Amino acid sequence: MTLTTVPAETESPRERAGRIFRGHGALIVLAVLALVGSLAFDSFATVANVGNIATSSSFLAIIAIGMTFVIISGGIDLSVGSLFVLGGVLAAYGSQYGLLVALALPLAVSGLFGLVHGLVIARTGMAPFIVTLAGLLAARGLMLAISDEGAATYLVEDPSFALLGQGSVLNVGYPVLVTAVLLGAGMVLLRRTGFGQNVYAIGGSEDAASLMGVPVARTKVAVYLMSGLLAGLAGALNAARLSSGVTILGIGLELDVIAAVVIGGTLLTGGAGALGGTIAGALLLGVIQNLINQVGNLNASFQQVVSGLFLALVVIAHRFLGGVRKTE
Repeated sequence: MTLTTVPAETESPRERAGRIFRGHGALIVLAVLALVGSLAFDSFATVANVGNIATSSSFLAIIAIGMTFVIISGGIDLSVGSLFVLGGVLAAYGSQYGLLVALALPLAVSGLFGLVHGLVIARTGMAPFIVTLAGLLAARGLMLAISDEGAATYLVEDPSFALLGQGSVLNVGYPVLVTAVLLGAGMVLLRRTGFGQNVYAIGGSEDAASLMGVPVARTKVAVYLMSGLLAGLAGALNAARLSSGVTILGIGLELDVIAAVVIGGTLLTGGAGALGGTIAGALLLGVIQNLINQVGNLNASFQQVVSGLFLALVVIAHRFLGGVRKTE
């Protein structure tokens, strides 16, 4: 059994609406909110504010790129929030030894977490929810141990590393440029390579993919390794931006990442999704937060309320506006 797109000539109106929604829904809502924000607030559409939205959303987007691969494969990764903050603390700590250590240390540790997740899930058949939940707790515990229960704050000591988070080219921040490069590479990997097709096949039906000769275990290990690496990278870039490894960040971030991926059109059941929608979903959450800040008298917690409502609406739309069919 595999997931196949319904031919246009056989689509019902509901299926056609579902296909359009899944592919462009987040982008359409993003454009509408941006237009509303531009009309309602003079400072919203300024170069400085747009750049701030892009930069602040880039860290979420980097993690969401890896999460997209995981969810399309039919899995989930709950550890990314903890790996994000752990990566930031390790990067700040490693910055005293130079740029290379500041980058290599968080990537090595977070990548090891992702590798272990993938191996355990692929080799034992345990539920990704349980395995990555254990990883969440382990990563959070390791971060607290390194930072003396959060009491120790490591400052970024290498100026060249700090530049990665604070520098820009033509008013475009380096984190945004890194996100763009990762997005391009991820799109090619997902859509133009055999590995990407394997990810879709496993998400559509793992049993069928195995019968077709798809290397299921190896592909699962690869997607969780990618998710861990990107979470650590995002944490390192955020530490460079803040000039310190902040230990209170990342709590609940995995839920924002999953929300961005699902709002962007990726099915939680696996087998369908695209990175373009994921980036639109991440930017949409960033615009929501920015609009709340523009209002000024609203609590920042309203972002979680609005994000939750968007996620609920998207899941309902995926359920009733089916744009894909499962065929034998």
